[in-house]
Order: sequence, then C-alpha cells, then structure tokens
Amino acid sequence: MMQIRNFFSRCLSLSYRGRRGMSTRTYQDAVNNLNSLQSNAATIEAVRASGGRLSQFAIPEMVEYLERIGYKTDDLNALKVIHITGTKGKGSTSAFTDSILRHTKPEWKVGLYTSPHLVAVRERIRVNGKPLSEEDFTKYFFEVWDKLQANDSRKLESTPFMPGYFRFVTLMAFHTFLSLGVDATILEVGVGGMYDSTNIVPKPIVTGVTALGIDHVGVLGKTLKEIAWQKGGIYKEGVPAFTVEQPEEGMKVLAERAKELKASEFIVTPMIPEMVNVKLGLAGAHQVGNSLLAVHLAKTFIHQLDLESEEAPLPRSFIDGLQSTRWPGRCQTVADPGYSNLTWYLDGAHTKESLECCIQWFSQPGVGVHLNSTPRSFQRVLIFNTGGGRAGPSFLEAVYNQLSTQLGQIQSGEDAPSFFDRVIFCTNVTYADGGFKGDLTAVSLPPDDLAQLRTQHQLADAWSSLMPSFPKDHIHVLPSVEHAIRIVHRLTTECDSPVKALVAGSLHLVGGVIEVADLAEVAL
Repeated sequence: MMQIRNFFSRCLSLSYRGRRGMSTRTYQDAVNNLNSLQSNAATIEAVRASGGRLSQFAIPEMVEYLERIGYKTDDLNALKVIHITGTKGKGSTSAFTDSILRHTKPEWKVGLYTSPHLVAVRERIRVNGKPLSEEDFTKYFFEVWDKLQANDSRKLESTPFMPGYFRFVTLMAFHTFLSLGVDATILEVGVGGMYDSTNIVPKPIVTGVTALGIDHVGVLGKTLKEIAWQKGGIYKEGVPAFTVEQPEEGMKVLAERAKELKASEFIVTPMIPEMVNVKLGLAGAHQVGNSLLAVHLAKTFIHQLDLESEEAPLPRSFIDGLQSTRWPGRCQTVADPGYSNLTWYLDGAHTKESLECCIQWFSQPGVGVHLNSTPRSFQRVLIFNTGGGRAGPSFLEAVYNQLSTQLGQIQSGEDAPSFFDRVIFCTNVTYADGGFKGDLTAVSLPPDDLAQLRTQHQLADAWSSLMPSFPKDHIHVLPSVEHAIRIVHRLTTECDSPVKALVAGSLHLVGGVIEVADLAEVAL
C-alpha cells in the first residue's frame, strides 16, 4: 500500500514543480491548475481496491497541507462551523441552513462550502448566498497555490507534494472564509465524514447527519453500520450532535459514535408542528426532513452565539429562510428560454434512495403527470447517466420500481414501461467534439469506458431488460451531453406537443445540461 502512495506522490511532485513559473493569473489559469489536481481513473481505482485503507492518511495529510499554507487547525474554530454530512440531502440541508441564517442575521457574513458544482467551480464557495466572483476566486486560489508551491517541506513521507482537487478547494474555502472574517460557516462534507478533508475543524458549533443510505461503498463500507460509523465521525467532544430519523441499525451506530466522541448531546430532530404549513423553497417530499434538521442546526447555532436569540419554535425569519431557499439541480423545474414547449426537470440524484425521491417528485400530478385524468398531451424524455463505479442497472431498477409504485398510488392509468417516450444514456462529456467546459473537466473517467460507451450500453441493456416492451429505437446511447440536447431539441421542434425532459443520475450530467442547453441564467 505504501508503494502505491509513494508512486502517486512522486508523480504529483514531478507534475506540479513544472508549474511554479507561471506568471498569468486569470480565472481560467486557476481552473486549469485546479483540474491538474484531479485524480485519474487509475488512482481512484487504487483507492477503491484498498477498501478505504488509504483513508488512514487523510486527516494527517490534510493537517499538513493546512500548516503549509500558514494555518493551525485551532485557527479554523474562528470560522464558527456548522458541519453537515449524510448520504442524501446534505447539500439541501446546507442550503436551507444558509438561507435561514442569512434571513435571521442579515448583518452577518455567512460562508457556505458545498460540492460538487454544477457549472462553475466558484459555486462551491459562497458568501452571503453568492458564489465567489471570478476575480476573487482567482485571488484566493493563487494565494493558496503559491504557498503550497513555495513550501514543500513535508512531515510525512507519504504526503504528495500537492493536495488533490477536493482537498485543495477545501483548503481554499478555509483560507477564503478566514480572510473575509465570516460570522458563520456551513461546511458540507465531501464523502463520508470521519476521514473527509473538512473534518479537521477541532470545535464546530454544531454537527448534523442527514438521511443515511448506501453509497461510495469502496471507501465507506458496504453496510449501513459501516457507513453510519464514517458519517458519525464528524461528531466532536462538547458539541451538539444531531441526526434525522434513521434506520435502526444506522441510528444505533450514530448514537454510539456520539457517546464515543463525547458529543455534548445526541438529538434526533423532533418535529416542529409550525412547519406543516411552510411552503419550502425546494421541491420534493424528502425536503421536509432536510429542512427540519436545518432549523434545529440553525436554532442551536444562533443560541450558542447569541443568548438573547428568539425562543419561538419557528421564528418568522426562519420561515422566510425556508421559503426562500434555492438549490439548483435538485428537484428543479426550469422552463427552457429558447423553446417555449420544452420544460426541464433537473435532479442530480445519484444514489438509490435519492433516485426514488426524484421519481416520486417527477411522477406526481402537476409535475410530470397531468393534474387530472385527461389523456396525456405531452412527451417525456429521460436523460440519465451514472458516475464511475456506481451500480447503474440497480439504479434503473430503483427508478422502475418507484415509478410503478407511484403510478399505482395516483391511479394515473399509466404504467412504467410506457411512461417515458424516449430514454437517453449519455456520458458527462460536455461537447460533441469530445471536449469539456473547463469547470466541468473530468479526468476520472476511464478512457476505454468512454471510448466504447461501456457504461451507457450497460444502462441501455438494463432498461430493455426491465421493460422489454419499450421500443429499442427510442433508446439512445450517446457520447456527450451536447448529443443528448440535440435529440431533445429535435424532438421539441418536430412534435406539436410539449416535451418534459427529466435529467437525473449525476450532478455532473445536470451541470452539463445547464451549460449546453444555455439554461444558466434561469437555472442558477
């Protein structure tokens, strides 16, 4: 295992030393340099093959990088962190929490760090609800980059010269928020919790875990117990530890982790009756649990910092925050500005559980189904892809089962095999010429898989297996997002009826659709 790490370390060191002499300081330079830190497919596969054993180096290495840019871990306590993890809903919960704080404390400067981004990497680091400008992103990026380049001393032989992509952006977020003197920081975990790059803040103000499920099994474990152990790793001594309702085996592990890590209290979010009539800014029944956790996190945070805070179960400012929350690419409806009869339904759901929530949302009356029982007067298209290493066929099975269940419940008269008129399985490559938008570049995709569209053919075969009656010529396997958009636009132009296009399975796919279909101004 150490040989693998030393090999990667030598490769990274040789790669980055050649970039020290760069004199340009544009946003695109920053993006290009950042993309050079991405892990390629071989590196990711090595981590998966290790069964997560490489994680033992994660925290010591992240601390070392932090020190190389001039900070100690205790400095991070000044960020006043709300730390959030979970399998599904952690991004939405972070967005709800951010909105509540901004509406309750408008005089505060609130930092929000999330991942991944949809269209521009700047989206990951927000201040008062807005992504960093290209100018500010470039400034803070190169301040961190230059410090790492200038200080190559390492305590651990195994530590690569430069951090990977996510680690670097996390370091940059810490540096940005400290430089700006934020009053609060909502920090979303990248993967897991225990060994995540965000988990080096010694004393957050409050921590929370959203709904647990099975995801990233190569790193986090194959059972809910193992995954809960990882997620519960963000709990800290003397810090309140929250969770939403969980399956029994997951809840037991989280409670044990809270006790083991000496959290000040372990709280399963109690219902707040006043929330029943609040129209949330984010669509989907699953957002009820996310918003409830956000309310409890925000109330605890404000109480810890402001002893004179309002004691009402649900203050007016909290309601305003919940109603005003926006989080693109999650159960989002977008009318295409260029095609009056085309509506996009965007959801980056990429786990079995989140896909079930996505289908539950899309197949409800008023969204992807008529409000009444009149014959359908529109066409439906599904654009789908999964990230590397994900169980695509099992995800489609979850889509099929949830669709069958939902259609039965609402008695729409439709069935799952005939629900979509066309399905498109495409890669996350942005453009038809094989290129990526700079911010959407991904080197983690196996070249052979991309060249042969292996994943997309597997998905098409799985779809046909689940629904043998679905017309084969209405199943499209395509090499890019742009190819997929062309199919939808052609369908929109050729037919007289409206088109409803659901995009799901990958946030990167959703971002590509927003970019290629020119939806940024209305979707972001």
